[in-house]
Parts: sequence; C-alpha cells; structure tokens
Amino acid sequence: MAAALRGVGRRFRWWNAGRGGRGAGQRDYDLLVIGGGSGGLACAKEAAQLGRKVAVVDYVEPSPRGTRWGLGGTCVNVGCIPKKLMHQAALLGGLIRDAPHYGWEVAQPVLHDWRKMAEAVQNHVKSLNWGHRVQLHDRKVKYFNVKAGFVDEHTVRGVAKGGKEILLSADHIVIATGGRPRYPAHIEGALEYGITTGAADVALECAGFLTGIGLDTTVMMRSIPLRGFDQQMSSLVTEHMASHGTRFLRGCTPSQVRRLPDGQLQVTWEDRTTGKEGTGTFNTVLWAVAPRVSACLPTTVGHAGK
Repeated sequence: MAAALRGVGRRFRWWNAGRGGRGAGQRDYDLLVIGGGSGGLACAKEAAQLGRKVAVVDYVEPSPRGTRWGLGGTCVNVGCIPKKLMHQAALLGGLIRDAPHYGWEVAQPVLHDWRKMAEAVQNHVKSLNWGHRVQLHDRKVKYFNVKAGFVDEHTVRGVAKGGKEILLSADHIVIATGGRPRYPAHIEGALEYGITTGAADVALECAGFLTGIGLDTTVMMRSIPLRGFDQQMSSLVTEHMASHGTRFLRGCTPSQVRRLPDGQLQVTWEDRTTGKEGTGTFNTVLWAVAPRVSACLPTTVGHAGK
C-alpha cells in the first residue's frame, strides 16, 4: 500500500506504506509531529493508521501568569471547547430567567457560581486531555511531553520540564505548533496583570457570555468593531450586545494597567476623539488586541533545512 505526500518544490512524493518502507531502523520514527493540537493529532493518527511508526512531541510554554495545559492544543484547552461550555452556561441563565413567563416557578434573581462553572469546565477539558492520550496509545503513537528544537532536518532534541533531554529522529517531521496571542507589551502593566484571548469576533464572543452569566463587562475599541466583517451586521451585533448590558468604549486606547491595594485593576485610557484621559476599575483585564503569533515554533527551526 502507498500514500501520496505533497512535497516541497515538487508535485508529489510517493511514500511506501508497506512493512519495508523504513530504512532498516536507521531512524526512530517514520513521522515525528511537533505540536499536539487538532492538526498535529489528526496528522499523527492518520499516519499511524497507514501503518507508519509515529511520535508526537508536545509542550506548552507557561503564560506570563503561569498558566499551562495538557494535550489537545488551543481548541481543547483554552479555545473552542471551554468557550462553548461558557456560552452554554450563559444561554441556560437566559432560559431560567425566561422560565416564569412559561409557567415555571423559579426563584428570582438567579445567581451564577463562577467557580463551580470553571471547575466543571476544567474537569471536562482534563477528560479530553486524557482521551487524546488514550487515542494516541491505542494507535501506537508515542507521546513525548517535551519542548522540541531541531538539531538537523531529521533530528529533534526534546527538553522535558525537569531539564532532561532526549534525541528523536524521523524520516519526516511535521511542525504543527499553532500560535499564541500577543500581549501589547507597549502598555504599562499589560504583561503583569492581563490575560489574553483572540481578537475581533473572539473578543465579542467572550464579552457576550461574560455578560450573559451576569458579569459587568466593558469592551474597549480603538476604532470599529469586527474590522473586516460586514459593518451592517457588525452594528447589529454590538447593538444587540449593548441592549443586553455589555458596555462599549469606542475610539479609546489603553495606556496603563496598575493593581490597586484592594487587588482590583485600574485601567487608564485615552479617548482618541476628545483627547481626554479616562480610568476604570475592573477585576480582570482581557487583551484581545492582536493576531496570534507562532510563539511555540521551535527557535531552532532554521536547522530543519526546509
């Protein structure tokens, strides 16, 4: 059996997927995947199903706040999955508030417990982390929780959390590291006190479910919402959000975040229309200001040769 792989600078290379395809054990693996997100895991499992010897290397560099997560990538750990669960929490709250109009006797006001929701979300995410490890094991894909760096185009050096090193070689190496949101480092206090998410639509999604579960949420925008989207639809979205309690600061740019003695965060900004300075106090500052960057890309990628 054979599988066609698109090569760099050529139309196709044919990869013999039979038992004799590997060069007599010259390298550890047929395929090594750097990155355990959706793309990397799908690539590894598909190759394993074709009879190849496969390994996955995955390591999450802690965020400035010390946050780290397990196998599964952005989508599973800090992206689509937890976001959808929190959206569902907000939708359920709205249904409960509407229930009395349909004859259900529900005590009002309905309160939401953030810690309980967050614990449930994290437990679900951890179950998915474990599920991905089981799937790799079932397909005989070797998993290494190490940070990868290239030695040459067929060899990777992996460094574990404790500093232990391992060398792995493969006929083919796939880089599937994805990226991380960028902090606005030019803003004083941004790195020390903020957390991150995606920009544009993701920012409004987060604001929407935060408002939906009863939190006082403000969105600061330097220009227009949902740049690059149809602006008539964009206006409908922001008008709907505002009618449900989300506040918008338009035409403003933040200049400083500082922690107050009571633990709250004071944000200072400039109104670009009037030139006046404004301040506000918040529990959390969420940066949704820039595109994702390939912060997880091995710094030694130049040694890969291709």
